[in-house]
Amino acid sequence: MKTHFFGTVLALFCLPALAAKPSQPLQIAFLPDVHFHDVYAQFSDDSFKGLTSKSTGKAATIRTMAAQLQSTRLFNENYFALRAALDDLVRRKVKLVVLPGDFSDDGQTVHIRGLKQLLQHYSATYGLKFLLTLGNHDPVRPYAQPAGKPDYLGTDGRPLAIFSPGSEPCTSSDKAVVCTEEVKELGYAELTAELADFGFYPKAEDLYWETPYSNYAQAQYNYSEALAQSDLTQRQFEICQQGAGGAYKKPGYSNCHIIPDASYLVEPVQGLWLLAIDANVYKPKASSPNTSTGKANQAADFEGSGNAGYNAMFDYKPQVIAWVKQVAERAKIQGKTLITFSHYPMIEFYQGQTQPIAALLGEERGQLSRSPHQQISHSLADLGVKLHIGGHMHLNNTAVVHSDNGNSLVNIQAPSLAAYVPAYKLLTLTSKDQVKVQTIVLEQVPGFDQLFEHYQKEWQQLKQDQLPLWDARILQAKNYREFANGHLRELTRLRFLPKDWPDELRHLLLALNAEQMLVLSQLNSDVKLKEFTPELLQQLSQSPEWQHARTKAIAQTSAAGLRLEDLASWTGFDLVFDFYRLQNAGELALPDITAQRLKQYGFFTSVWQQPATAAKVQHWQNWTLTQYSQYQFSALFHIIDGFLRGQPNADFMLNMQTGELKALHNIQAR
Repeated sequence: MKTHFFGTVLALFCLPALAAKPSQPLQIAFLPDVHFHDVYAQFSDDSFKGLTSKSTGKAATIRTMAAQLQSTRLFNENYFALRAALDDLVRRKVKLVVLPGDFSDDGQTVHIRGLKQLLQHYSATYGLKFLLTLGNHDPVRPYAQPAGKPDYLGTDGRPLAIFSPGSEPCTSSDKAVVCTEEVKELGYAELTAELADFGFYPKAEDLYWETPYSNYAQAQYNYSEALAQSDLTQRQFEICQQGAGGAYKKPGYSNCHIIPDASYLVEPVQGLWLLAIDANVYKPKASSPNTSTGKANQAADFEGSGNAGYNAMFDYKPQVIAWVKQVAERAKIQGKTLITFSHYPMIEFYQGQTQPIAALLGEERGQLSRSPHQQISHSLADLGVKLHIGGHMHLNNTAVVHSDNGNSLVNIQAPSLAAYVPAYKLLTLTSKDQVKVQTIVLEQVPGFDQLFEHYQKEWQQLKQDQLPLWDARILQAKNYREFANGHLRELTRLRFLPKDWPDELRHLLLALNAEQMLVLSQLNSDVKLKEFTPELLQQLSQSPEWQHARTKAIAQTSAAGLRLEDLASWTGFDLVFDFYRLQNAGELALPDITAQRLKQYGFFTSVWQQPATAAKVQHWQNWTLTQYSQYQFSALFHIIDGFLRGQPNADFMLNMQTGELKALHNIQAR
């Protein structure tokens, strides 16, 4: 009888915490972008005592609801979501848990302390083994720096500034600022030391552990030697403003610094290699001095890493790239199952819709600058990496590339617990090459509404001060998924539409319902886009030309088995909201969009041909309303259709060698 691959090796485990019954395949959970904020932490210096809850009696230190409704992540509720996810993993008897970056909210002292305590608790109590890598919100810069936020929620319901000494607010005479080291942003040295037990350094029970800078032979692996070489001072490299330093430095390179790298390879279980790539690239600023001048490195000398990722890795961290290729080659020779993770995506993450979105919104909008270039993805595939799990974008997505050399790479974008749809990825290794991928949605999160009383006070204070209000209906959410949905709705209204969408398209969408969109696209009129106003729309709707266009629209919808009047039930804003639901959550968003609405979206896609996205259209204001409506609405609906036709991204089977995916068609919350 053929024995299950991992059933055999699990019987030989020397790690009791990771052991399982021989019939059980190995499972690994991936939870990127938890952005842990310890809402009930006590400041060690008592500089701020928090907001006392009438219902729980606890004192909370939180950011305002107004602030988190302008952010792609929830600042506060992730505290409850992470606990709920870990409890779910305990129930499932999952022991390996990976946090691929942005595990903290800006690496602040108070939150790192709370995260460490939480992970230690689950490790000691339930035997969970945590493996972390760094994201751009963990070390905001390679070195610690004074920092803080202006939008904590004060006891009076108004924003309260809390910063650390050395920051500009704490050097001013403003007595309203709370100054405390608790919100200082930590660097590599402090973060890896504080979280040393969670992958950044070897542990005695690991079967193997190395870094790109280790010089010991794998065959003679010795824990003591690995521990000695894991010291952060031995895991550093030179980086210059123009590219990599050291052996890779080119003539004319300047502003060079020696900074740390936190990449590592670990074998926690016989036959399984987990490769943690530190893909943070902190480019030195043009104004920063060379370290050769004797001045110590300063956090202010570097740019942030958020928009760099793998597009910069080949130029700025080639030693890590070379190491990844070597690891992949060794894994193949030795028959190891290699799973790679980092904070940043290795492949385009918008279900193949990056270029159409760039044509619709603009190349500098919609976080498109964070998308890996196609050639970069192909080069990564040629390193021998077969499966990569990333985060950073707070998206649920799967992408596959096949390089010209015949190598495949699958990139799984694991969603965030702090965004819509809140979920994590669970990988089950059913054989050496076959992986079952599940996306576990967190619908019920105990305590997610514990902070609502503080938000209610904030809303009342905004109303009293006659300041812009956020939609208080979010506080009526019955579960965490519904709350995250409300967060995305307000994020769409308050940030995405005003900042990412061209003015003329935004104004048109916010003025129209779907029936009007269809009729307008059929209208025989010379009215120019630049003339459009809601008042003009009212006049047009009374014209014979409008009635003629409406008759054509009735015939079109009837032929598709639809009724034109049903389209009036949803607006341009609803359309944009669903655009972001599908962009962010993929298949996970489908339970929140009715089948009737999806059918209507399909109808609109079929009505218009997809416009050419290569040509850059200019002088929109000279287009007629009909021309503009047909062109832009067609582009929008075809992007949505692309989201719906992307690779399986909820539950699917993956062949790591071929990159083949097979959907399992099970996307319900568990």
